[in-house]
Amino acid sequence: MNIKTVGIVGAGYISAAYLKSSFPQFKIVACADVIPENANLRAKEFGLEPLTVDALLADGSIDVVLNLTTPQNHAAISQAALESGKHVYSEKPFALSREEAQPLLESAESKQLRIGSAPDTFLGGSHQTVRKLVDDGAIGRPIGGAAFFMYGGPESWHPNPEFLYQKGAGPVLDMGPYYVTALVNLLGPVKNVLAFGSNARPKRTIGSGPRQGAEFAVEVLTYVTAILEFESGAAVTLTVSFDVAGHNHAPIEIYGTEGSIQVPDPNYFGGNVRLIRTGGRWTDIAPTHCFADANYRGIGLADMSAAIVSGKPHRASGQLAYHVLEVLQAILSKAEGDTSFEIRSTCERPLPLPAFRQVADFSTADNR
Repeated sequence: MNIKTVGIVGAGYISAAYLKSSFPQFKIVACADVIPENANLRAKEFGLEPLTVDALLADGSIDVVLNLTTPQNHAAISQAALESGKHVYSEKPFALSREEAQPLLESAESKQLRIGSAPDTFLGGSHQTVRKLVDDGAIGRPIGGAAFFMYGGPESWHPNPEFLYQKGAGPVLDMGPYYVTALVNLLGPVKNVLAFGSNARPKRTIGSGPRQGAEFAVEVLTYVTAILEFESGAAVTLTVSFDVAGHNHAPIEIYGTEGSIQVPDPNYFGGNVRLIRTGGRWTDIAPTHCFADANYRGIGLADMSAAIVSGKPHRASGQLAYHVLEVLQAILSKAEGDTSFEIRSTCERPLPLPAFRQVADFSTADNR
């Protein structure tokens, strides 16, 4: 197997999840961070080479840059990696706007390099089980749905939550990529949105850590409701919020002409799948796919690494991430009052994963 070597830029909290993954398609060999201490700590913990960002980008032995920087830096780091001749896999969001993202796609194409982006949770076993149900016609023709991410906000537990309330974050760009990607995987591309939003509390208070009690300003909408119209004709209501104490909605429900499916939280790879057919009762559906029993963050990077070798398409692609970003930008623009914003992009639904019986099968199978 041709194993791709990976260098991480951004050695913060999320890097540990990738470093704990065990996909044989890639090997993480180095890490860099604008705060050298962060890179040194991760390097010592996981046996990596600590480098400066410039040195990592210049290292000819590294095939792929894994971009785990803050959202505000995603586009700049990804562009620099492409300019250095490396493939790129980025954390979500792909960029902060389509204006930032379009040059990334153009650079990757012109240099014949791959670019991919999280989230890859839609490749998890539970979400692939739902995909198979939809594709097999278990609910007939999908006609609509509802999706909800709502809680009281990260300041209750995060010691430094300010960046999650700045432009480039908020509930739409922080959590929206998981939900919209899951919906595009199931229903195909979105062609139009309507949206409304508000900011219930212009100031927030840090609830834990050494800065507990400190106030900070909120720059983003913290309650947003949107209606997504898909090219397939389905219409889905999406609500995301950092203002809600609690709710009892399923994370996602898909409604069809012959039944409905409850979809688990798209922030995770597993979870309970439930199906009801017309005239029947809700039934728990056993997973038809693996990757449902743990955190498999990195499967999108593994799939892209394998696709670089095989020359076939990868699933968590730049085109998918760009379309999802444009949908999120449309939601924010319209919620802020710009009703003229139009979605111009489209994308193919990513190919489903075969129903592997064991996680190890992913290492050797031609899964396209």
